[in-house]
Amino acid sequence: MTAAHVENRNGNFPGKGIGEAVGVAILGKGTVGSEVLRLIGEFSDNLEHRIGGRIEVRGVAVSDVTKHAGAPGLEGIELTDDARSLISRDDIDIVVELIGGIDYPRELVLQALKNGKSVVTANKALVAAHADELSTAANEAGVDLYYEAAVAAAIPVVGMLRRSLAGDQVQRISGIVNGTTNFILDAMTTTGMGYDEALAEATRLGYAEADPTADVEGHDAASKAAILASMGFHTRVNFADVYCEGITKITADDINAATESGHTIKLLAICERLVDAAGNTTGVNARVHPTLVPNEHPLASVDKSYNAIFVEAEAAGRLMFYGNGAGGAPTASAVLGDLVGAARNKVHGGRAPADNPYADYPVVDFGEVTSRYHINMTVNDRVGVLSDLARTFAEAGVSLSAVRQEESGKEAHLIVVTHSASEKNLRGIVDKLSEHEDVRAVNSVIRLDA
Repeated sequence: MTAAHVENRNGNFPGKGIGEAVGVAILGKGTVGSEVLRLIGEFSDNLEHRIGGRIEVRGVAVSDVTKHAGAPGLEGIELTDDARSLISRDDIDIVVELIGGIDYPRELVLQALKNGKSVVTANKALVAAHADELSTAANEAGVDLYYEAAVAAAIPVVGMLRRSLAGDQVQRISGIVNGTTNFILDAMTTTGMGYDEALAEATRLGYAEADPTADVEGHDAASKAAILASMGFHTRVNFADVYCEGITKITADDINAATESGHTIKLLAICERLVDAAGNTTGVNARVHPTLVPNEHPLASVDKSYNAIFVEAEAAGRLMFYGNGAGGAPTASAVLGDLVGAARNKVHGGRAPADNPYADYPVVDFGEVTSRYHINMTVNDRVGVLSDLARTFAEAGVSLSAVRQEESGKEAHLIVVTHSASEKNLRGIVDKLSEHEDVRAVNSVIRLDA
């Protein structure tokens, strides 16, 4: 056996050998792809020491070659619009997928994995929708599949769940994983802006896309919740399994009511292990929705476009990870961290820890999940209306922890905070309240769940 071809201790997954270069193909040269190329060029000597061999970007695939020809960072690198041919080349060891979307990237990533190439991706939608298929392909080929950047850019939560907490039992993960919605809610809270005004400001500053639907409707956060739940609970949770509710219905009245009660509204991704009275796991759930967070909770102070993920584990206790959850440079940092790991394995042999959904817990329907609720209603201002409405809750077996009424002419604003109740029960109560002759409108229902 030559020095250029060494094997690890059990003889599997042979490495290229110390000093051998690692060939890389990058798919996509948008904001993140450009930053990845810049960092590879800037840190190349340091990366070589960390890996044991030099990273060589041997090709970059783009949709329009003429648009990128002569761009900085591409000197001596092949530029092509034929991604399939690029990732099939024998001199490519690792494919970095930075295209976005699902169907086309899925085809490319599967082809790369089946051809024995390790893959690094920042594509949350792809991983959330097809993690099982991609992981299976990686395992069958004996290669790595990395996706740290798919959850919260430079915040190292995927590596933490995959490695640091591998010996622990995660009970709950809750977090702010979308910077756009956090910026909007923070602006509404601190400046008094309405939703539309705050969204316009987020767009002007570049925090919101021209089409912000994926962010404001919670879809982006739901993809990340699926990934976090799958890793945290060793159970395959897909995007379709995640209950998703965005922030478009949050009003200035909701923000004011939250402030008056000592809370802050955040769009949270919540992944939870559900247990019975004996402490046995009965299933897992993942959900995204606006949440009233007590002001003393660490997540309440996360402002502007920052992200934070709060993890509760049996032995480690409570941990929080905070930082930039988006942007070209932070995302590129996470991609490059994965690339170093994958390249080191190519040089020295071996593989990174793979997904292991061995627990296979059932994903519990959102209707069975329990929470506390903050319900804002407009009601007729008459004697006895409060006791009549309280009876609706009592008949459903839901007790009240707080009630606040604000009079306004012939109507009143009534805010009710419940004790813990199931979503199924809560929906039934809201339906009855909506039909009640003294209820003019159920303005909002927001969960207290942090």
